Amino acid sequence: MDNQRMRFGAFIAPFHPLDENPTLALERDLELVQWMDALDYDEAWIGEHHSAGFETISSPELFIAFAAERTKHIKLGTGVVSLPYHNPLMLAERINQLDHMTRGRVMFGVGPGALSSDAFMLGIEPIKQRDRMEEALDVVISLLRGDVVSRTTDWFSLNSARLHLGPYSRPSVEIAVASQVSPTGARAAGKYGLSMLSIGATSAGGFNALASNWAIAEEMAAEYGQTVSRNSWRLVGPMHIAETREKARENVRFGLSKWLTYFREVANLPVAPDDDGSDPVDMMIKSGTAIIGTPEDAVAQISKLQKQSGGFGCFLQLAHNWAPWHETKRSWELFARYVAPRFQQTNESRSASYDWVKSNAQRFTGEARKAVGAKIAQHMQEKGSANIAPEIVAAINNAKKDHSK
Repeated sequence: MDNQRMRFGAFIAPFHPLDENPTLALERDLELVQWMDALDYDEAWIGEHHSAGFETISSPELFIAFAAERTKHIKLGTGVVSLPYHNPLMLAERINQLDHMTRGRVMFGVGPGALSSDAFMLGIEPIKQRDRMEEALDVVISLLRGDVVSRTTDWFSLNSARLHLGPYSRPSVEIAVASQVSPTGARAAGKYGLSMLSIGATSAGGFNALASNWAIAEEMAAEYGQTVSRNSWRLVGPMHIAETREKARENVRFGLSKWLTYFREVANLPVAPDDDGSDPVDMMIKSGTAIIGTPEDAVAQISKLQKQSGGFGCFLQLAHNWAPWHETKRSWELFARYVAPRFQQTNESRSASYDWVKSNAQRFTGEARKAVGAKIAQHMQEKGSANIAPEIVAAINNAKKDHSK
């Protein structure tokens, strides 16, 4: 980990309150990815949801294809595709095509499906979702690596199935498994040697499970002859930063309460802390769930996560739309300018060079003056001092006196 460059990005569910134009909200999600690309962020992960009207992207693949045309270098991931909802062959075909069309910029995040309401509409019992995820994952991995697969389960059947395009990324696109408090994601990551996405890493349960879930992934990897890398481990948590804590707090009052209401009354996800009756901003900060403050507060949060987890490779901000759009963009900019460099060592050489020149400034200044003075003196010797300003002549004479002492 010491020689690895920490990466930064976004996990975009997305979250859109019901009182705004949904078409414009989707456009803003695309604008955010473009803004991140311009700010040199590394990754953006796009979610899949089908109910509740708040997390309004139902096809991350469509979004990624659109975003890839608007961006230059940022990698784009499905964050995450719910495997029990899709035929494994059809899904592998779409991801493989995206890998070709993005020239290797796509990442494939998978999970069992977060909203029980999605599964209900599809007639899937929630208790079966995690088993179905693993059944599909085993097949999708093989297909994406170019294998021929025949498999029959109680919900899909494949006969000599193969992708008709070979993989663009070798051996395949990067595959990441979602993990929260449950060990399901960690077990799958270890069993298949995949990356891991710790969603809700700053919630109480998710934070406490970080070290144990990584230990599970390593244990499973050893059991199945695989390897897992901390550099491929992503942690997700919400932040909003501004120039001052007071300004950050003021900004998030725009949309924080709607976000909290969604998670407390609608979504069955343990992302928001329990309501303790206090000010919502204070509660989010006190619980450790979110950073609402300054770049220094963001630095402290990431350092805290490093210590708790034992080390990871990428931090993803949970995009949330708590603040007005211009303040949201400013938060992402402040993070890129003042937080990311602290963990990417991008200013170490600059600082070393600055300190070296500063410590030798008197010497370098003296030598520069001597060099200029020597040329002026040479000119005076050859042409006289008629065209030389009196102040320069006086300076040269003073320099000669100082040099002779």
